[in-house]
Amino acid sequence: MKILLQFPEGLKERALSHARKLESEGNEVFISSSPTYGACDLAIDEAKAIGAEKLVHFGHAEFSKVDFNVEYISYSIDAPIDKLADSLPYLEAFRRIGLVTTVQHIHQLDAVKGFYESHGKEVITSRPYGFAKKPGQILGCDIGSASLIDRDVDAFVYFGGGIFHPLGAVLNTTKPFLAVEPFTRTIEFMDKYRETYRKRRNGKIAASLGARNFGILVSTKNGQYNMNLAGLLKKRIEAEGFSAAILVSNNLDFDSLNNMREFDAFVNTACPRIAIDDIERTTKPLLSANELNEVLLILKNGTGKRE
Repeated sequence: MKILLQFPEGLKERALSHARKLESEGNEVFISSSPTYGACDLAIDEAKAIGAEKLVHFGHAEFSKVDFNVEYISYSIDAPIDKLADSLPYLEAFRRIGLVTTVQHIHQLDAVKGFYESHGKEVITSRPYGFAKKPGQILGCDIGSASLIDRDVDAFVYFGGGIFHPLGAVLNTTKPFLAVEPFTRTIEFMDKYRETYRKRRNGKIAASLGARNFGILVSTKNGQYNMNLAGLLKKRIEAEGFSAAILVSNNLDFDSLNNMREFDAFVNTACPRIAIDDIERTTKPLLSANELNEVLLILKNGTGKRE
């Protein structure tokens, strides 16, 4: 069988070993060297271009159904859980804990839950929601497993590496949010990011009130493509007397966007994290669809500047 392998950056160092194993089994194996941002970004076009019969995607669980033969191989990573003991003083005032993690540590969720329960906490993990496939799992772009139980808990605990995944959950919940990072062995409440990003959001909206020409970003990546939303936003912008164009790309290049100087603001319909994480990479405001709607509402009500 002709197979294309695809790895996220953290697993590319193991690509050759996996390729050799599959070749030893009689397969013709190729490796995608392109960057990938998750299971929303499958190398299907590359697989078809070389005539591959299967794409093997490492590091993530299935994200959405696609019209191609894709095998998902998620990686489980054993993180040290001894740091959990140091988190107890942070949680002293909270009885009901909402527990979330990434797919790499889902297999450890029962152990983490058992630890907190043995210290008198009631632990809640949400059912799978949206693109997440496991209870308590969050993705960078899908935090339903946290937001669904926000009203039911006193605080959240995220167990896992980095802040990329829990940041989305923090911004879409209201309760104290503790991140326990087992690799750097750091523990911190992430609540401060809510105010930081609220100010950024308000700044983007204010900076867009004088915009007349909007560029609507559409990604052709399998799990990010949303031309229907882009079309609706274009119609709404034009109905308010402004100009809009749909900008299509597979891999978003901010230098290229910054060269499109006729646009006064950009609107994201691709990965929702783009309008959160990448706003400083454009010289013009980079809005989410909801932020665009707020801009248009302000202008319609006459509370913003319309030139």
